[in-house]
Amino acid sequence: MSTSQDLIPKIPLKPEDTELDFGFLADLALKIVYADTNCTTERAAEKLKLSMPVTEELLQHLYREKFVEIRGLITYGNNRYGMLDRGWQRAQRLLDMNGYIGPAPVSLEAYTTMMLRQSAATEMIQPEAVRTAMSGLVLPEATVQTLGLVASSRRSLFMTGPSGNGKTTIATALHSAQSGEIWIPYAIEVDGQIIKVFDLHNHQPVSVEGLARYDGRWTKIKRPLVIVGGEMTIDTMDLIYSQTVRFYEAPFQMKANGGTLVIDDFGRQRIDPHELLNRWIVPLEGRVDYLTLHTGKKIEVPFEQLLIFATNLDPADLVDDAFLRRMGYRLFVTTPSKDLYAQIFRRYVEESGFTYDSKYLDFLFRLYAEEKRPLRGCEPRDIIERCVDLCKYENRSKVLSPELLELAWNNYFGTRLTTN
Repeated sequence: MSTSQDLIPKIPLKPEDTELDFGFLADLALKIVYADTNCTTERAAEKLKLSMPVTEELLQHLYREKFVEIRGLITYGNNRYGMLDRGWQRAQRLLDMNGYIGPAPVSLEAYTTMMLRQSAATEMIQPEAVRTAMSGLVLPEATVQTLGLVASSRRSLFMTGPSGNGKTTIATALHSAQSGEIWIPYAIEVDGQIIKVFDLHNHQPVSVEGLARYDGRWTKIKRPLVIVGGEMTIDTMDLIYSQTVRFYEAPFQMKANGGTLVIDDFGRQRIDPHELLNRWIVPLEGRVDYLTLHTGKKIEVPFEQLLIFATNLDPADLVDDAFLRRMGYRLFVTTPSKDLYAQIFRRYVEESGFTYDSKYLDFLFRLYAEEKRPLRGCEPRDIIERCVDLCKYENRSKVLSPELLELAWNNYFGTRLTTN
């Protein structure tokens, strides 16, 4: 098994160490100079995420080709560069074909190797980590055990059950049971095309202070949690090509590699769920995914993530037995019993600064019975949050009462009751 030190990307000492074509790198460096009116070797290296010697070699090549000029020496190996007419013309042609200006990409082979090595090095999740991750939730012991098996095996999970009982919250908590960080590239190169991977919305960088020198084309992040819902379509599961910038954005499942992908509200998408499920069969079985460039070429990428489906619809209306057999685990998240509801209610009461008394719980149970409402796991939190809102708005002291609970109930459910 690889150690964390073994997984640190090695810094390229020469252009060929990048595993990229020299001409491709030189073209990217030219676009960097084009976009920076005060370009120096140091500034270009910072933007390319390459070492200064490698960057200077690229810039010297552009100088010899008369695309750029040297406008002055700052320090040894750090020159100031500017565009020449020939360079302007070439840069504009390059940008017409590919508008990417940013960190040098890594090769698809390097990305695949790194993802597989990191997956193999992942430590098995222990029961204590799962219990800690679930400590903020009130769940039956059997549910916690199933979630532990999902986390430790990294097999997929199909969660069903009525809405409002915490399926999304459970998925998020399960993700937090995974420890450690991973390395991902800013971008990947395939046949001269760029696939942008890093995305601040889904990826949270971590400090690399104290680490030995590493290949700056990679960044270290917390294991990603990507949640998609009704917006998911077949098209969003493939490479997303922008006609405006003329490069690709990685699809959400690729951005989730090394972490967790949650398909929330499954069955609420705008396309037939069977079509979506057929798209997932290969990744589920082979742990690889196939993506298509706009040229028609298909590429193979790793599918190394914990995959969770969550739905409040009847599985019989969504999937067939053949698909369910491919899922690692299935979990039905039901409405809470009165005892579990009481535990959830008491926790939120005390965490919100109120004093707990069972008479308030009895009052709520009477309201549920009168309106014939099923208990839902999210409702203790939602009702107490509205009690807090009322206390703040009316400058009340934090004291629960039937009257306060009834106001919160009415504001939550939109009903009008009279307290006996």
